[in-house]
Amino acid sequence: MPNAKKSRQSGRGPASRQAASKQAARDRVAAMRAQAKRAERRRNLLMIGAIAAVVVIIGGGVAWYAASRGGSSTPEVLPTAPSGTPESQPAAHVVPNTSGISGVVAYNTAGWPTASKNGPANQALGHTHVTGPVTYSVTPPVGGDHNPTPLNCGVYTKPVPNEYAVHSMEHGAVWITYQPSLPQSEVSQLKSFVDRQTELSPAGGTTGTRYMVLTPYPGLPSPIVLSSWGFQLRLSSPTDPRLQQFVNKFRVSPRYTPEYGAQCTGGIGTPASS
Repeated sequence: MPNAKKSRQSGRGPASRQAASKQAARDRVAAMRAQAKRAERRRNLLMIGAIAAVVVIIGGGVAWYAASRGGSSTPEVLPTAPSGTPESQPAAHVVPNTSGISGVVAYNTAGWPTASKNGPANQALGHTHVTGPVTYSVTPPVGGDHNPTPLNCGVYTKPVPNEYAVHSMEHGAVWITYQPSLPQSEVSQLKSFVDRQTELSPAGGTTGTRYMVLTPYPGLPSPIVLSSWGFQLRLSSPTDPRLQQFVNKFRVSPRYTPEYGAQCTGGIGTPASS
């Protein structure tokens, strides 16, 4: 019996302890590997979260910039020129400037708006809807016969057909035109000026528009020309204070707008920004 007990004790000798030590070492290595994998997963999750946050910030910044510039994600679409029967507008008759803004050239608009009596009715600007191209006597036009569809107000980077813009002026829009050679810095100033104008809703409702059209215009008699229905002002710089005075005076005016309350949207063309 003492020999058997000795034999059993010898089974827990150095070899058994060595095996147990190796197993413990393997267990520690496995635990370390598991811990390393967990740490790697945490790093990956943190990296994914950081990338997602950056994407959201960049996307939000782009959206904010577009909104702050009055931007639109829709590509600019220019109206095609009218293709109906051409006509020529009779000479527009100049009348005394009673606007109080120096340099404004006023034209006979008698009867349109209906309260206007600034000249003989038979010499007033026409306002008939026509489907063809119109040759206007003033560059750019200040009124006259025009297309039945108005131009959607906003900023366009290329010239637009006169006939649609004239209809927008009949609704109260101010059309700012500039020579295509105008320095880009001054074009940017004009765009910023348009963006600063308040949105108006003369017909009521919760949505409005600026009632502003900005386009380049080849062949202008001065670097910048402001036009509304029956009135025009030539400027040499976008910093001229008369720019804001003209807009304040004639844009969507119950006195000067023939079709006060009509919209400057729902027409033709998609501006680069509105």
